[in-house]
Amino acid sequence: MKTTHTIFFQDSCDMIDIKTNSIDLVITSPPYPMIEMWDVLFSSQHDNIGLALKNENGKLAYDLMHENLNEVWKECVRVVKESGVICINIGDATRKIGKTFQLFPNHVKVSQFFQDNGCIPLPMILWRKPTNSPTKFMGSGMLPTNAYVTLEHEYILIFRKGKTNRMFEPKSDTRYNSAYFWEERNKWFSDMWEDMRGVSQTLQNNGDLRERSAAFPIELPYRLINMFSVYGDTVLDPFWGTGTTTLASMILARNSIGFEFDSEFISIFEGNIKTIKIINETINKKRIEAHIDFVEKYSKRSKVKYISTNYGFPVITSQEQNILFYSIQDKIKDEHTYSLIHKPYEMEDLE
Repeated sequence: MKTTHTIFFQDSCDMIDIKTNSIDLVITSPPYPMIEMWDVLFSSQHDNIGLALKNENGKLAYDLMHENLNEVWKECVRVVKESGVICINIGDATRKIGKTFQLFPNHVKVSQFFQDNGCIPLPMILWRKPTNSPTKFMGSGMLPTNAYVTLEHEYILIFRKGKTNRMFEPKSDTRYNSAYFWEERNKWFSDMWEDMRGVSQTLQNNGDLRERSAAFPIELPYRLINMFSVYGDTVLDPFWGTGTTTLASMILARNSIGFEFDSEFISIFEGNIKTIKIINETINKKRIEAHIDFVEKYSKRSKVKYISTNYGFPVITSQEQNILFYSIQDKIKDEHTYSLIHKPYEMEDLE
């Protein structure tokens, strides 16, 4: 199997190179409106945002920032196929404007846009990212009534374009090969993810790069790609950053496209892709070994009826029988496009 991965270093407000109805899945995390570290970026894209912040008009700045993001969301709706899925990791913001502390509910704004533009909201995921800092609480300490609840989660908003689910040929090999394990389904499709920690937002020793990195660890797009796509699909990230979504797509034998305003981020991605084969093998091995361990414990209380066709280990359901993993055999770079050759992962690789 061959996949291609292309990065466009340009504003994703106009994805002119992407055909309408050509993308199967969007996974992204945009800059969060009203988070101070993003003020300069938003202000550079719209003069009135900086002016609103200077004048302590938080509501106007908040609205203008989302108007800016909406230009990208319009393009996402255009390029995604009917029945395609859009996943957006977004956090709300708390901030003091003038003397007033308040919440800016970013997930509400984003949800409203997609509902108003032909997308169906699906159950969302709360990604809980707790901090153990004893000083994390804001306000008047132990005295009522002026303390504030601490935000310890972000949202993974999920939308489907159009009203119908994606259709496949009966017993589609691609769909059944793309299966995940029963125990993974039970974990991934929970509405609360508590087992992933966030990634540092500061890039060290990288010259003039803006001070941020990918807002999510690779496990986040890796899960979502498994959940909402099949082998050979195309995944889009319009806020590419350091390329975490592309790395996950490479590992999972999906095609990918990324848009990033700052071309200097490619240096970080290039560093990560050097070890992509090792990362691929490590994740495959970890998933299979975790499954074998799970089945061993599960079989002590219930009979396991099915056997994996490709690997010979037991599986819980018939839908898992044709599950197939891929390894990266080779990669070729042509400017900002990467071509990868994938081969089926073999059980001998576990040794």
